[in-house]
Amino acid sequence: MNIIGTGTKIIVACGLAAMLLAGCGSKQAGETTGGTPQTPPPAASPAPTESNNQGKKWSQPPAMTIDPDKKYQAEFDTSKGSFTIELFAKEAPNTVNNFVFLANEGFYEGVTFHRIIETFMIQTGDPTGTGTGTPGYYIKDELESGYSYEPGIVAMAKSGKDRNGSQFFICTGEDSKSLNLDPVYSIFGKVIDGIETVEDIAATPVKMNPGGIDRNPSLPTETVTINKIVIHES
Repeated sequence: MNIIGTGTKIIVACGLAAMLLAGCGSKQAGETTGGTPQTPPPAASPAPTESNNQGKKWSQPPAMTIDPDKKYQAEFDTSKGSFTIELFAKEAPNTVNNFVFLANEGFYEGVTFHRIIETFMIQTGDPTGTGTGTPGYYIKDELESGYSYEPGIVAMAKSGKDRNGSQFFICTGEDSKSLNLDPVYSIFGKVIDGIETVEDIAATPVKMNPGGIDRNPSLPTETVTINKIVIHES
């Protein structure tokens, strides 16, 4: 993601110290080396689109409306199919509350997956499609979920400590496990149904992003969008 008002990209950076920008990362897609793999981590990187949609904006985070003792699921309808995420309301209440609020407000409708690294993650949540968009506010990190980064896990992308907004990523490959070396991204859910759709999105053709931070191709050459997210409470 990017820092609001500055155009700074909000990035899921790799490495022990890289939280804001990131030229480092886990193994690059399709590349095998004898040393440490080099694929930039799930970060909000720039991906120009034709959309001028800037999304809704709020001046402060939403009030707490979810019940951490209840169960929540997010049903995604995308241009490549559907999948469902179990939300970790008890482990990451503020993050889940924020996501539920934005989803119910229709914030994510029409938003693209602007950064895709098949062996690593797919990133979305930015109405501008540039990697710089936010909902107008930040929420704090929640890093004690007890879960580890692995395929299917959903976590927030951010521009720095306690700078989480609307962008998030879904881990899609073994390279995502490298984030466990420095677990600085708030985990708030996991794909429990439709993982095939997530894999199809991850397999979207990509190219180099001239203005991006990734060393390997990560800019989708075809548009993949979120049509709607429906929240279920039980």
